[in-house]
Amino acid sequence: MTRLLGIDPGLRFTGWGLLDVDGNRLRHVADGVIATDSADSVPARLKALYDQLAAVLELHRPDEAAVEETYVNVNGAATLKLGYARGVALLTPALFGITVAEYGAKSVKMAVVGTGGADKAQVAMMVRRLLPGATIKRADAADALAVAICHAHHRASANRVAMGRRMA
Repeated sequence: MTRLLGIDPGLRFTGWGLLDVDGNRLRHVADGVIATDSADSVPARLKALYDQLAAVLELHRPDEAAVEETYVNVNGAATLKLGYARGVALLTPALFGITVAEYGAKSVKMAVVGTGGADKAQVAMMVRRLLPGATIKRADAADALAVAICHAHHRASANRVAMGRRMA
């Protein structure tokens, strides 16, 4: 069994979600949202994000992590701040010795919903269907679980390809 952590980074809200993967079975472990105070300085918010993400890693001890890639929007300042948060989301698991994968939003939506153009409500609905019993309170947590599901699917595909190469 492998424990996967999905992270949906954001400077205001960073979603996280944990799955246990056993073959093609997915089991929800935990999820949540790390919130920072917009009245604080950016460095203080990044430290809070790091501290809380590190606490999640210490508590749940995932084997692998996956982070959603940053999308670029018309507001350059907002994109830059999202990039800061994404940097913390990539660095924190790496500091714990955890392998980190990255997936674009379209890849995540395709893996979970079956179409890269799905909206947040469709993603959340499918995450709830794929992970019965998960009590997801915020869209950020549902998005993070979707990233973990995407990683689980990509891992399974990579493992099948690797096994096929060994058998050939």
